[in-house]
Amino acid sequence: MSDDYGYVYDLVRKLGGSDFTARTAEFVLERPLAILLILLGAVVVSRVVSRLARRSVESLVSRSTIARGSARSAARARTLAGVAASLIRILVWSVAVLLVLDKVGINLGPLLAGASIVGVALGFGAQSLVKDFLSGFFILAEDQFGVGDVITVSDTTGTVEEVNLRITRLRGADGTVWFVPNGEIRKVGNSAKDWSKALVDIVVPEDADIAATTAAMEAEAARLKDDPAWADALVDAPEVLGVEAVGTDGVTLRVAATTDPDHRARVARELRGRIMTRLRADGVLTVREPAAAPPAESGERHGEEGG
Repeated sequence: MSDDYGYVYDLVRKLGGSDFTARTAEFVLERPLAILLILLGAVVVSRVVSRLARRSVESLVSRSTIARGSARSAARARTLAGVAASLIRILVWSVAVLLVLDKVGINLGPLLAGASIVGVALGFGAQSLVKDFLSGFFILAEDQFGVGDVITVSDTTGTVEEVNLRITRLRGADGTVWFVPNGEIRKVGNSAKDWSKALVDIVVPEDADIAATTAAMEAEAARLKDDPAWADALVDAPEVLGVEAVGTDGVTLRVAATTDPDHRARVARELRGRIMTRLRADGVLTVREPAAAPPAESGERHGEEGG
């Protein structure tokens, strides 16, 4: 009979205690002590492994191209580390609860069998959800894009308003809000990563002096670079790339400026305005006068005179 009990039962019996005394000692001492040790072990393991998971995730995040000391990097590191630590704690405490139930004497066979069936059913039904969460984890960890970035996913382009483990929310140029599951993002283009390019195309007449026009455009590009008001927006001096196309409307000349992603549109508008003003002043471009009003009909003039 002692084979069903542990060390405490055998010790009490050898010391001359009755079967009831030995079983009582077993119930009062050994099982609570074992449960206490299991709980203490779960606390220690969950803290140690959670700390290791946090360090691993923070190390992964620090390898991304984003600046380590930035607020965005710190926020991503905290979010992902918290998720990893929570998953570790859930796993450790789930195992601890099962061990405690086993010590109490509950038969875990039917419980585990039922849980396995439910787990398989949920696994098949939640494949896309798990895929979304895993993809979202690596999107955040690798800093593929973040809030405020302008990205293109499939045929959708918009500004990222929110990105979490499950979905990415984009707002298009027309105000439409797109909700994209992270698991469906196979390829993404980020036009706001590190730096951006402002491209400006200027169409000049076919008979324009291309060399002189290019020199004037280069002068205006240099003036923009030297302007202190635009120093923070420009990463490098704008460059006149030359003839981009020749068509029936004239010759297209292109200027490219490497800019901060947040100022790309502003730089393009400013550069376009300065170049157009300079070319008009040089006579390369002419300002079209509004068409004159058609003269009044002769019959109307005679009628007015006769009146």
